[in-house]
Amino acid sequence: MPELMLQTAFGSYGHTNALKDGSLSSKYFEFDHVEINPVTAIFRRMVRGLEFDVSEMAFSTYLCSRVYRQAFTAIPIFLTRGFHQDAISYNTNSGIQSPTDLEGRRVGVRGYTVTTGVWVRGILNSVYGVDLDQVTWVLSGDEHVAEYVAPPNVETADSGDLRAMLASGEIDAAIGAPASDSPDIQPLIPDARAAGAEYFRNTGIYPINHSIVVRNDVLEANPWLAKELFTMFTAAKRTYLESVRSNRDDMNSADKALMDVTEIVGDDPLPYGLVSSMPALEALIQFCVDQQVIPEKVEPEQVFAPCTLTL
Repeated sequence: MPELMLQTAFGSYGHTNALKDGSLSSKYFEFDHVEINPVTAIFRRMVRGLEFDVSEMAFSTYLCSRVYRQAFTAIPIFLTRGFHQDAISYNTNSGIQSPTDLEGRRVGVRGYTVTTGVWVRGILNSVYGVDLDQVTWVLSGDEHVAEYVAPPNVETADSGDLRAMLASGEIDAAIGAPASDSPDIQPLIPDARAAGAEYFRNTGIYPINHSIVVRNDVLEANPWLAKELFTMFTAAKRTYLESVRSNRDDMNSADKALMDVTEIVGDDPLPYGLVSSMPALEALIQFCVDQQVIPEKVEPEQVFAPCTLTL
């Protein structure tokens, strides 16, 4: 039995289930899983309390936390990715007709440093020409990184309900409050799937949302651990994808969504490793700088465990 026990917190996805149910194991360590829902609660607990040895982490939260020298380091295991053109909706009574109409308006988002928010704002600016400084960003919650100070055009709402604020007209649009059955709430970017596919064709960027981080003291005590974790997570993903492809009639909605993405990005819907993810990492880092989530640009190679840079 391995002597190293790692307390871990990460989501229960098809591509992590083999690690959680024990069907894949390592001779070097065991996982002591802590189940936390929603997954976003993991990020706060890791950032503010270093509660876990290994945890899932939103990538913009990780970049922000590095500014304040949080004691954990990422491994290029990207548990969630996706195109975010469908993540912003608007109230049709606001008079908004195109993305540039967001200028001068109030747009809600759970937290300013939320990764989906960073991606959506970056796409609005780089693809649609929206001046982000001319938008008032209205937060329904606080930041995972308590020390972070947002730009002056960011304010916090009394309400924590983005959907309610959007429906009432308190905000004109929202990131993370999908279009609903109400005819007044509609997606800002029509045919979001096609828009995401076009974004990928034009840029090569397949957005990254969550990665895995490990406490620095655990990495220092076990220099081999980062590579072994990469190997284990990669094996779990491979097992999952093989199972899905051989049992297509039994796919659930999450399986179908991943298989749908392969039509855009190729056979692997969840690429791991630094090299294959460079376009997305470079874009996300630049968006974080542009949006004042982090004060200065860092290179992707600087933010991962050194032994994983060639994986």
